Amino acid sequence: MPKLVTVLRPEKIDEQARYYVRSHILLPAGTIGLVCMVGGVGSLGYQLLVNHTYSWVTFLTSSALLAVGALCGLAQARYHRYLFSTFPEVYAARMRTAVAQRSKKAKAESEVPSIEHPGRGFVTAISIAGAALIFGVSAAAIIRGELDPLPAVLVPWAAFYWAKLFSWRGVVD
Repeated sequence: MPKLVTVLRPEKIDEQARYYVRSHILLPAGTIGLVCMVGGVGSLGYQLLVNHTYSWVTFLTSSALLAVGALCGLAQARYHRYLFSTFPEVYAARMRTAVAQRSKKAKAESEVPSIEHPGRGFVTAISIAGAALIFGVSAAAIIRGELDPLPAVLVPWAAFYWAKLFSWRGVVD
């Protein structure tokens, strides 16, 4: 019996790309952001109620950490949204690969198309610089004694992941 060849229609590619964004970007961002936010705010509450070391400087420092984390998260989400609008076939191929890895049958792996755009070589360096910035401002807050270590680390990452989550609102509904 001859094997049928399926042709991927553009609407199918868009649907698979949306599903990939929802399941592999937004779901983890929401979960990790929630855990970091609960831990960060809880440890700030501990610093306020138990240690009695919460002050205006602590408030301003934690607000600055939120701003830095949110800016880095928005920047990364903006790049991912650019990829989603320009190269949806990449996300669709990643979704097909993830589904094929979970299935029990051995299927031929689909090849993920390459992403070629100006500045592609700088993406990794910019991502590393963003993570270094978040860890750097967290370390500065700890060293200066303005925040305890737990909220200094968790608060900017909570803002990072929530900014990623909320920047997709209205795009993949």
